[in-house]
Amino acid sequence: MNQELFFAVANHRLTVVAVDADCTMPFVTSFIMIAPGQTTDVLLTADQTPGHYYMAAHAYNSANAPFDNTTTTAILEYKSAPCNANNGKSSTPIFPQLPGFNDTNSAIAFTSSLRSPSKVNVPLQIDENLFFTVGFGLINCTNPNSSRCQGPNGTRFAASINNVSFVLPTRNSLMQAYYQGQPGVFTTDFPPVPPVKFDYTGNVSRGLWQPVKATKLYKLKFGAKVQIVFQDTSIVTVEDHPMHLHGYHFAVVGSGFGNFNPQTDPAKFNLINPPYRNTIGNPPGGWVAIRFVAGLKQGFGCCTVT
Repeated sequence: MNQELFFAVANHRLTVVAVDADCTMPFVTSFIMIAPGQTTDVLLTADQTPGHYYMAAHAYNSANAPFDNTTTTAILEYKSAPCNANNGKSSTPIFPQLPGFNDTNSAIAFTSSLRSPSKVNVPLQIDENLFFTVGFGLINCTNPNSSRCQGPNGTRFAASINNVSFVLPTRNSLMQAYYQGQPGVFTTDFPPVPPVKFDYTGNVSRGLWQPVKATKLYKLKFGAKVQIVFQDTSIVTVEDHPMHLHGYHFAVVGSGFGNFNPQTDPAKFNLINPPYRNTIGNPPGGWVAIRFVAGLKQGFGCCTVT
């Protein structure tokens, strides 16, 4: 599962009541959209004519890249659904109407409907204002013929944040190294903003396509009020990167397409009743802003398979 999915049940409405185990203001919809790593709690009322109804899902193709355009299905069957008296077979199931593969308007309509059920305590005075570019990159391979090096000219695809592609420690976990004071496992110089500013969703210079491979961390003070803006880039291609904060939930205060504008976009933030999530899909060629209070030891991860 590498893309957001549209899901629907034929002839049935769905009532969304929670996302990522956080309650939402209930709303009724004919479909849901879900990203890798996310969960959505929905209520379905079986109030249709007894019969057989398809549940179906297919990808939301938000990137200019090949994708699996098949549709997965299952059948919702009413216990009292009639059978054909002649051959004992069930009636033909009804198929749902899903949004199109590239229906961005439906995707925006669904995510824009998510709200907390009441006013929430969103951090207003920010201590740490972080800006993270999220995207792909190409890393040169020592053996271009390796099966892992299927990028252009024998390179390897990599994901990066602020041009840093994370390298997993080989000796101990990050938590072990931190608590036991082990040197040489990680450094604390992860950049809070991109090392080089550029037109993030425009035509990006090839000189910025190769990320740095490193195990870098950014340290937050306990109790710090944090805002992070995740900005997608058009390096290789734009993509809907799902971002997950381990062991924590955050307020999703805003999102949009194009480059984030720190002067005008914050005026559109929802600081009253934004939804809380632990995983958010970064809009392709766009940005998403989150806020939280630093507490537990946390780490961000991108779920995109590379």
